[in-house]
Amino acid sequence: MITFIWISLAVLTIWYSVILIKDVTKHKNNFEPVSWIKTGLIGFVVNFFDVLGIGAFAPQTALLKFTKQTEDRVIPGTMNVANTIPVLIQAIIFITVIEVEPVTLLMMLISAMAGAIIGAGIVSKLPEKKIQLTMGVALLVTAGFMFAGKMQWIQGGGSAIGLHDLKLVIAISVNFILGALMTAGIGLYAPCMALVFALGLSPQVAFPIMMGSCAFLMPPASVKFIKEGAYNRKAAIAMAIPAIFAVLIAALIVKSLPLDTLRWVVMVVVIYTSGVMLKAAFGDNKNGEIMGLF
Repeated sequence: MITFIWISLAVLTIWYSVILIKDVTKHKNNFEPVSWIKTGLIGFVVNFFDVLGIGAFAPQTALLKFTKQTEDRVIPGTMNVANTIPVLIQAIIFITVIEVEPVTLLMMLISAMAGAIIGAGIVSKLPEKKIQLTMGVALLVTAGFMFAGKMQWIQGGGSAIGLHDLKLVIAISVNFILGALMTAGIGLYAPCMALVFALGLSPQVAFPIMMGSCAFLMPPASVKFIKEGAYNRKAAIAMAIPAIFAVLIAALIVKSLPLDTLRWVVMVVVIYTSGVMLKAAFGDNKNGEIMGLF
């Protein structure tokens, strides 16, 4: 079954790459006016630290927002499209080096993918103010998980490498929801790690599960964003290429760094960015548009 997962990841990589290349080639004369250098650096930095456990979406949202490299409306799509291939590489590496029961891994990957397919279809069509509100809330949720982890409020963990019966059903159900939420900009890593700990799995097992989940959910979700044109093509390509090298360097060479201080800095930046997003979402809301989100 692990071999099947590897083959599936390879097929997803090829399928997704073909669709992305076709879309980018078709629109190569209409690229957005963003900086190759700024977005390239963002892609490299966030994916380097993503492999080491910081997470990509929250700091990437903050950096894209602060450097004004893309419209708020297309930030979710841009991040998903840019990070898909780097995440596929992460998944292949960690599924290879960390043992996890194949049934548990496969069922959680499929559930995350199913959630993302549904979520991307909704998020890609949302107007900018609703995206800003969604992203603002998403960033607060992410910061909450990061803070809970730092304060050791998320307890659990064990030595198991697989789940069975009711625990497996819970894991599949929650991962479906996390897959859907990821398309709106809520990173899957932190809540998935909390889920794994709570169900008694080994902390190491979180890595192939959360990276594999993202690898399965991001290609179909990103394809939906691509087909809707709900992403910044130039920013996505500029971030994706250096991100591939960042993943390989972090996973195969660096492997670990003292990151405690950096995590606190990221939390502060994420909370500030959430405030900026929410302020923009509720600004000039004369017609009560935001209240129609739910």
